[in-house]
Amino acid sequence: MAEAHQAVAFQFTVSPEGINVHLSHVALKQVYLSGLHSWKKRLGRLRNSFVTGVYPASPASWVFVAGTILLAQFWRLDPSMGLIGKIQEHLPGRGYLSEPTQAALCALAFATVLWLALILTMRSILKLLLSYHGWMYEAHGKMSHTTKVWLALVKIFAGRKPMLYSYQACLPRLPVPTIHDTMQRYLESVRPLLSDLQFQRMAALARDFEHSLGPRLQWYLKLKSWWASNYVSDWWEEYVYLRGRGPIMVNSNYYAMDFLYVTPTPIPAARAGNAVYAILLYRRLLSQEQIKPLMIQGTLPLCSAQYEHMFGTTRIPGLEADCIQHVSDSKHIAVLHAGRFYRLRLYHSGRLLRPRELQAQFQHILDDPTPPVPGEEHLAALTAGDREPWARARRTYFGSGKNQQSLEAVERAAFFVTLDTTEQGLTGPDPGRALDRYAKALLHGQCHDRWFDKSFTLIIFQNGKLGVNAEHSWADAPIVGHLFEYMLATDAFQLGYDVNGHCKGEMDPDIPPPQKLQWEIPEECQQVIQGSLRVAQALADDIDFHTFPFKQFGKGLIKKCHTSPDAFIQIAIQLAHYRDKGKFCLTYEASMTRLFREGRTETVRSCSIESCNFVRAMMDPAQNPQQRLALFRVATEKHQALYRRAMTGAGIDRHLFCLYVVSKYLGVDSPFLKEVLAEPWGLSTSQTPVQQIELFDLKNHPDYISCGGGFGPVDDNGYGVSYIIIGEDLLTFHVSCKISSPQTDAHRFGAHIRSALLDLLALFSLGPK
Repeated sequence: MAEAHQAVAFQFTVSPEGINVHLSHVALKQVYLSGLHSWKKRLGRLRNSFVTGVYPASPASWVFVAGTILLAQFWRLDPSMGLIGKIQEHLPGRGYLSEPTQAALCALAFATVLWLALILTMRSILKLLLSYHGWMYEAHGKMSHTTKVWLALVKIFAGRKPMLYSYQACLPRLPVPTIHDTMQRYLESVRPLLSDLQFQRMAALARDFEHSLGPRLQWYLKLKSWWASNYVSDWWEEYVYLRGRGPIMVNSNYYAMDFLYVTPTPIPAARAGNAVYAILLYRRLLSQEQIKPLMIQGTLPLCSAQYEHMFGTTRIPGLEADCIQHVSDSKHIAVLHAGRFYRLRLYHSGRLLRPRELQAQFQHILDDPTPPVPGEEHLAALTAGDREPWARARRTYFGSGKNQQSLEAVERAAFFVTLDTTEQGLTGPDPGRALDRYAKALLHGQCHDRWFDKSFTLIIFQNGKLGVNAEHSWADAPIVGHLFEYMLATDAFQLGYDVNGHCKGEMDPDIPPPQKLQWEIPEECQQVIQGSLRVAQALADDIDFHTFPFKQFGKGLIKKCHTSPDAFIQIAIQLAHYRDKGKFCLTYEASMTRLFREGRTETVRSCSIESCNFVRAMMDPAQNPQQRLALFRVATEKHQALYRRAMTGAGIDRHLFCLYVVSKYLGVDSPFLKEVLAEPWGLSTSQTPVQQIELFDLKNHPDYISCGGGFGPVDDNGYGVSYIIIGEDLLTFHVSCKISSPQTDAHRFGAHIRSALLDLLALFSLGPK
């Protein structure tokens, strides 16, 4: 009970002699240090807000402007053209100030206004410059004079030493495509998937929509685009994610994997200690806005808005729609082990716990023999099942008492940690199948050992392997990937372990142990928990997964083919899918729109007329290699054009989605939009980008890099494919599908992907030596 005594700042007793007050100096010191820490953070945020608010200028630039104006005044010059004199005429309290003081104050006021006007001008010019995307359509290695001039101007107006959110006010708004362009591009995308009669019918629906209802809906979208920061993102978050009533496990959440061939330590408590400490270092950089904004080609900034909800964020279930709850400065994490929940404090004596201290905290949890109370072991299954039962249970059984306090400790935690009771990774006699089990463990686990509502759950396995399961509504995968890369690099290359596999450094033995959370779960609630668990287990048991590294070649050899690595892989996936199913399907590839303010994603429809022509040529033995290669070139160029359109706001799917939302608000039905939005994505694909390659030494430590992550299938009869391009010589694929579908098999499709990649490379006669 040492922690209980330390938590009380003072005690008092009442006796016949009076009231005796006993102050605890230790507790008062902790209160003082905690308050000091909080005030430092507040002042830091205030400073950062000011610095970001005046960017691309700097606070020092005000000193320069003010000094110049004052110097001009000293030399009897008036750069304000009489404005300083006008300000002086209306200066309050003139009778109490000397003439030089009045002149100085008015000069400073004019300098401040001039400085603010210059900031607004620079921002406007930078926003206009960032709206230019012609550079993206130029041939690789060839830059026009226009683009060179534009790039020079961007560098001039972009400022120096930007903080994470410095460019937010300078980013352009996502443009609304024209109805005509969207209709034409939609029809082009579905042409290879429809028969002549089906296409004629769809073209008639599109023409009718373009000339009747479409302009009316478009007007509302234009109005929103002028008023809101982004005309898509809030509706996308609400209607695609938060209003979904099915399980978010598998259907929405995604995962990221550890190093493939390396486990820095086999001690789970030590790995957890270093990993959590590295994440907290990242959180400190994030709160101080010291993380550099991601830049394309080192010059063009991407939107950083999604980073704001990385920590202290939980998806709260609702009857009709969920909501996002965010706590700005959580001082603890929630930990789950063997069905028991704990609250682990992250600070002691006003400082972060060190890695060795965190290891001791986790080891205490692992060694705790206390069994879970009735209902506690499977409690997290509520977050894995349907949303409505979880919302009703939360309202009924977790609104007061111990349950409310314990649930708040979980939901208000910085993030969630699961100390898993299984071993994962390249283990056992069949490493290939072991990777499949590893992927499934990260995606859904046992369905009751992850808190799927948290922004992310750090999962530590019994053999020291780790991974992350992330909730999707608050941000997209590259945001979590950025944190994950930093954590892996910091763990392996900066913090490290001693010769026995323990965390390095000293520890304070007086740190209180983690607090076990208390629950009183009635029988009725336990029945709801079991119902959610059955739903989640049925979903998890139906997932087929195949994760495999492709080592025959990588980005280096693909570049020798003078094509985009992503386009190369996407065309290979199209060929693999046709060989797998004997048909083409609507294909989703995720692209980002973070060149725009609050941008998230857009869809690249990878199954194009050009890609289908190439696949047919590959399946036709009468076609010679030269004809196939020519069609491949056309297909990859088309794919790159589609990707550029998506990145620059000229995609079609988010536009169609928002038009559909407006139609629902207006209470009008559109047969065209209804049919378009109901089309199944038989193939959903995504590339996991490596964003901080400088953190990893692939030359000396080629095994020290994550093998990416994956997600569940979008369609019951389709595939989900995630891939990561690692260095110059390695690709890793994560393939998912439903076992219940007679049309899909993850291992079969994986074999087709391998074969397709090798067949494409053979077209160039550059096979691996």
